[in-house]
Amino acid sequence: MPELPEVETVRRQLEPRLLGTVVTEGWSFPSPKFTDAPAAAGARITSVARRGKYLLVGLHGPEDQQHRELVVHLGMTGRLSVRAAAGSDLPDDAYLRARWYLDDGRSLDFHDVRRFGRVAVVPAGEYTRLATLAALGPEPWDPAFDGPSLRAYVNARRRYVKTLLLSQRPVAGVGNIYADEALWRAQVHPQSRRLTRAQADRLAGTVREVLTEGVANGGTTLRDYRDADGAEGANQHHLDCYGRGGQPCHRCGTELRATVVDARGTTYCPTCQRR
Repeated sequence: MPELPEVETVRRQLEPRLLGTVVTEGWSFPSPKFTDAPAAAGARITSVARRGKYLLVGLHGPEDQQHRELVVHLGMTGRLSVRAAAGSDLPDDAYLRARWYLDDGRSLDFHDVRRFGRVAVVPAGEYTRLATLAALGPEPWDPAFDGPSLRAYVNARRRYVKTLLLSQRPVAGVGNIYADEALWRAQVHPQSRRLTRAQADRLAGTVREVLTEGVANGGTTLRDYRDADGAEGANQHHLDCYGRGGQPCHRCGTELRATVVDARGTTYCPTCQRR
């Protein structure tokens, strides 16, 4: 599933291509997950932002219409791309789930093989229909996310620290790949239920580090992820822990272990990440 670095990479590519264009028409696959797409018609795109793993496209309609947002979640296999000279041809791609025709002749297309993605058009900032988005914790670079806040959150719940990171509540945008990487760097066991002050400070820092590096590397492509140009990311070539079960730890040489933590595949070092 695309995580924060993958979504941020797509956002940065789409922003200069979409800003100022007007959505003249919308089409959607006949599923409740996508049928909001045509509601963006008639609006000018004024921003392309991100919150956690969600893309938020600002829509400015006629003066008598309040500002809205086109919210897109890529799910597991979703991909957004701008198609040149789309005209008004009918979609002919079996995996096309939504299309927005633009006033310069191009279109914004949303492909999603497994249909776990989601499209919604909502009043700007009103996410009651999107419970996960509404409940997101702070962004990783927000001053509200730091060691003390992370420690307080984890220690008050007594659940596995990895599970809590994936919940999106203590910090937004962390998925399975970057959780394993951050925990390995911080030398915190994924099944820890409490954090010391030092562990929490390290982990808050490594969360920011691995996400920053993921963005710099254009995201991680293990199977399906492609950016808005159809290219793979490069961060998979820089992973220290995720998916490396059975291989030596880059820090101590111990064989990394692969296990399952609350139904999520997990890799860790039994020497560096003691419980």
